[in-house]
Amino acid sequence: MATFKDFRNNVKPNWCPGCGDFSVQAAMQRAAANVGLEPENLAVVSGIGCSGRISGYINSYGFHGIHGRSLPIAQGVKMANRDLTVIASGGDGDGFAIGMGHTIHAIRRNIDITYIVMDNQIYGLTKGQTSPRSAAGFKTKSTPQGSIEQAISPMEMALTAGATFVAQSFSTDLKDLTALIEAGIKHKGFSLINVFSPCVTYNKVNTYDWFKENLTKLSDVEGYDPSSRELAMQTLMKHDGLVTGLIYQNTERKSYQEMINGYSETPLANADLTLDQEYFDKLTAEFV
Repeated sequence: MATFKDFRNNVKPNWCPGCGDFSVQAAMQRAAANVGLEPENLAVVSGIGCSGRISGYINSYGFHGIHGRSLPIAQGVKMANRDLTVIASGGDGDGFAIGMGHTIHAIRRNIDITYIVMDNQIYGLTKGQTSPRSAAGFKTKSTPQGSIEQAISPMEMALTAGATFVAQSFSTDLKDLTALIEAGIKHKGFSLINVFSPCVTYNKVNTYDWFKENLTKLSDVEGYDPSSRELAMQTLMKHDGLVTGLIYQNTERKSYQEMINGYSETPLANADLTLDQEYFDKLTAEFV
């Protein structure tokens, strides 16, 4: 059985010292081992940004896509090989700006993959511009007088779009984050996990200390029930989205693959695609 170390490779991450993405990577590797995966059972698909590099730092199948397009690729991988566990990953700019259209439709489609967003409220790779998650008044190189736009609320958005698994964590809480990723992998449907992953270089507002002072653990909220969509929305609004833990899970709704009529149990990647000569001639005759 694979261990945490089996999901390591020899590529050293070049994230800034102290970046929250280190913990996200470790949590993904631990979760993969804990649910009994082998490296060849896992595919990690990422987009562009500091967090987009993560697909090259894990010993598994990996695909580094273009900006905002990790989800279409990940969904294609899962459809072609249903035996693979597929994790898509990226930053808040990747998922909630250029890739927002894909995020919304992946959520409503409920395809059986896990999407991990490393949320640092800024564009780090391009050296510090406002992202869709930056708060109003946030000053960056692109908004020197402060952003006049309202920050997007991804967890509320996910609930509205019909998500069946919504969770949020903080990169310093490795145990909680690992457990949520494990639960997301096991969930039969689309799992969205937003992770507060501070940028220590360019975001001097949403720091580790800031999150520690402002986050509320759902495990500390008396009577919280993650099976209630209404309660989940009310709780998010009450705490301005600054909660961690399993926010909502719906185990009743079927995944996308379960609803496809005639979807083969044999993955397309393993299907016999050879054609006998008679059938081939019949097909080509239609075009001659």
